[in-house]
Amino acid sequence: MKKLKIFYWIFTGLLVVYMLFSGMSGLANPEQSYALIHDHLGYPSYFIPVISWAKICGVIAIVVPGFSRLKEWAYAGFTFDLIMAIYSFVAVGDLSIGISFISFGLILVFGSYIFYHQKRKLASDIRTINVDEA
Repeated sequence: MKKLKIFYWIFTGLLVVYMLFSGMSGLANPEQSYALIHDHLGYPSYFIPVISWAKICGVIAIVVPGFSRLKEWAYAGFTFDLIMAIYSFVAVGDLSIGISFISFGLILVFGSYIFYHQKRKLASDIRTINVDEA
């Protein structure tokens, strides 16, 4: 159980930093974000604050205990965001960015998600054993 929690928090911690950096940079550096997301990738300018706040809310949903359905939505949202980011960069010809840095984010999402479910299953099994013994 201890190793499982350690791996979960390694993947989740890195995912939180990754997504917070991405979300906060969209809000803190609007000129750079505008140049990348609007000018380079071709998305509308109103998309920048929306996706930035969605990432921050997703991080909160994953870190706060409980709210398992909300966590599922956050993991799904991060997965869609990163897959579409890879597609966007590949579509404009930036294959190296799309495959390297953003793929690392997908690995973090999948690792955190897998260990989250393993941790929940183990906790459920332990609760079942304790109830059976009582």
